[in-house]
Amino acid sequence: MFEGLFQPTHLIIIFAIALLIFGPRKLPELGKGLGEGIRALKEGMKDNASAPTEQSKNTESKDSKEIKS
Repeated sequence: MFEGLFQPTHLIIIFAIALLIFGPRKLPELGKGLGEGIRALKEGMKDNASAPTEQSKNTESKDSKEIKS
């Protein structure tokens, strides 16, 4: 369905339309904001993936201390 959707000519046309809509001054700002958003999303996904393992380790150590007492 989406085969060949992002061919170079399609990307050039999309870029030209964006240039007409937003103007040459806003495009770098939009690109920067988009890049920062993607970067923050990736960092959030990494943090979220590692958080449960740290929490489970803390819970296990508390349980073992209660059993010993």
